[in-house]
Amino acid sequence: MARINLLPWREAARQQRRKDFLTALAAALIVSFGGVVLVHMNFESRISYQQERNQLLNREIASLNRRIAEIKSLQKTKEALLARMEIIQRLQKSRPEIVRLFDELVTAIPEGVYLTKVEQRGRSIVVEGRAQSNARVSAFMGKIEQSRWIGNPRLMLIENKDKTGTGLSHFRLSFDQTTPAEGTGTDKKA
Repeated sequence: MARINLLPWREAARQQRRKDFLTALAAALIVSFGGVVLVHMNFESRISYQQERNQLLNREIASLNRRIAEIKSLQKTKEALLARMEIIQRLQKSRPEIVRLFDELVTAIPEGVYLTKVEQRGRSIVVEGRAQSNARVSAFMGKIEQSRWIGNPRLMLIENKDKTGTGLSHFRLSFDQTTPAEGTGTDKKA
C-alpha cells in the first residue's frame, strides 16, 4: 500500500481549528466584555435615575417639612387666638356681673349695716363693715342666702360694740358670686 503523508493537511486543519477557536474565543470575550459594559452602564443609569428621584424626594420632603412647621406655627397662633377669644368672651360675659354684684349688695344690705371694704378674688367676695347689732349682720347673711346672684355667706369675724369703742360691731363676711345657672335651678328671689 502506498503511503500518503497526511500530516501537513492535519497540521493545517489543526491550525485552522486553533485559529477558529481563538477567533471564537476573542469574539466571545468581546461579546462578554460588551455585555458587561452594557450591564454596567444599565446599572449606572438606574443608580443615577434613583439618585435623581431621591434628590427630588428629599426636596419634596424638605418642602413638606417647611409646610408642616408653618402649619404647626399656624396652629399655635390659632390656639393663642382661641384662648384670647375665650378670655374676651368670659370678660364680655362677666362685665355685667359686677353691676349685678353691687345691685345685689345694695338690695341685701339691711338698714344699720355699713360696708367699709369690698374685695373680690375670683368668684369669692370678702366684705368688711360696721353694724348696729349682730342681728343686723345675721339679717344681711339671710338676704345674701336668698339672693340669686350671691350666696353661701360665711362669717369670718365679728367684734362686739364694746371692743370697737364706736358703738358699732365690726364684721368680716365672705360669700360667693353665683349665676342662676350655677344655683339649684330654682329662683331664690321672687
